[in-house]
Amino acid sequence: MSELRVVLLGNSWSQRSSVGNFILGENKFSTEAEADWCLTVRGRVKEKHIVLINIPDLLHPNMSEYRLRRNVGTCERLSDPGPHVFLLVLQPEDFTEEHKLKLCRVLNLFSHRSFYHSLVLISTPREESPGLMEKYHQHPPLKEMIRDCHYRFLWQKDLEPAELLTRLGQVVKEHDGDHLSCRSDRWTRLSKFI
Repeated sequence: MSELRVVLLGNSWSQRSSVGNFILGENKFSTEAEADWCLTVRGRVKEKHIVLINIPDLLHPNMSEYRLRRNVGTCERLSDPGPHVFLLVLQPEDFTEEHKLKLCRVLNLFSHRSFYHSLVLISTPREESPGLMEKYHQHPPLKEMIRDCHYRFLWQKDLEPAELLTRLGQVVKEHDGDHLSCRSDRWTRLSKFI
């Protein structure tokens, strides 16, 4: 595999950007101002070429269907021939049932197989207390999202960049190094109506 293509999704631009910077080991994404377009950052980590794609907040409740589809299409082009992994950066306190449904819709716009290429990264809660991590793990929308992604998840707390890269690599290995083919899936869905 010449490069690892990762799409960052979730309900917070700054969280996704922070995770992107964490993976690359340098500040390439701005965590302050959310961009109105998809941002692609390329880097090299431990002899591996990595392409990170951060999409404007697709889970925003006021995002129009047109803009949603346009951003998904742009992301498909930027990750051509297709993403290897969708890294779902989720903050338990803010991840609602509405967010879960919207995230599932976004993943399905890429392909019905997107869930097989997804890894949930649970960000560190803003306030910590004993048992809080377990409480959030039982939070219904988060629990269902983890199940939909075939129980692939990590806690960001105490996570090392090397561990995250290893887990991203494991997702790719599960698919024999293949990326998600969004276009062929779309053609399959369209051909049912022809």
